[in-house]
Amino acid sequence: SFILIPFAIIVYLYNLTKFKFRKLQKFQIPIICVGNIYIGGTGKTPISIEIYKMLKSIGKKPGIIKKYYKYLRDENKLISNKGKIYLNENRSLAIKKLIGHGDNIAILDDGLQENIINYDLSIVCFNQKQWIGNGFVIPAGPLRERLSAIKKAECIVINGQKDIKIENE
Repeated sequence: SFILIPFAIIVYLYNLTKFKFRKLQKFQIPIICVGNIYIGGTGKTPISIEIYKMLKSIGKKPGIIKKYYKYLRDENKLISNKGKIYLNENRSLAIKKLIGHGDNIAILDDGLQENIINYDLSIVCFNQKQWIGNGFVIPAGPLRERLSAIKKAECIVINGQKDIKIENE
């Protein structure tokens, strides 16, 4: 890990500039982003599905947005069995398609690092067992962004057992 720290610094600096000079795209519907800063399973998709179900139960017309990747067929099928999914390599185009189909809330599953969409609510997910790993940004560690990135989130979900140490951190 320590050998890769110089590369992790480059990734960190790239992330800083990526978010500093972005022009946010605002949509006429609410956008809920469910994401993470940890590479790997933190429970984003199950949480996205639960939010979808809750919104449906109160009469809303939500849809789940996923960036299209060929290798995520199983995850996409899981979502499509539970609700509406809109896939596209460009999340903005997927949101426009969702709006065109009459849906009125977009849930971005794994969209936290999307640097052009303005979120109305962002939820950051963690797994209690993995937490932040060694705390380093990729490639030196498992984090997409530094832990301080969670300051931009309105809600943090820690899947797993209650852990006061993690909650305080």
